[in-house]
Amino acid sequence: MTLEPDIVILATGANDGLRGVDPDLTRRNLEAMAARLQSEGRVVVLAGMKMVRNLGLPFTQAFEANYPAVAEAHGLILIPFLLEGVAGRPALNLPDGIHPNQEGHRRIAELIHPYVREALRRHAEALAQPGD
Repeated sequence: MTLEPDIVILATGANDGLRGVDPDLTRRNLEAMAARLQSEGRVVVLAGMKMVRNLGLPFTQAFEANYPAVAEAHGLILIPFLLEGVAGRPALNLPDGIHPNQEGHRRIAELIHPYVREALRRHAEALAQPGD
């Protein structure tokens, strides 16, 4: 089965940061994914991510800065932080303390709703363009 979505929410999580992957490599990977999706005519919503500061403030800042930089460079819709209001709240996460539970996912859905609406608007605009 081949999927051909019109809209893609590109969400990476914090694994690159938690594993100490060079933030420049993470950025290049995000840019490559965004460019490919856009070349295929997809509207891309980029889900920003933050991480704990266990690898130091400079690393953390470089990791977190990737998301707004890639969104700006590629004209993507940016969700500043996918886990806003959920991360670090035990009542909204599974016992591992990292992954959202059912209520956490409900809150994430509420958070991303306006960004998805913007993606739908952009997609409708693209469809209305003559010659496309």
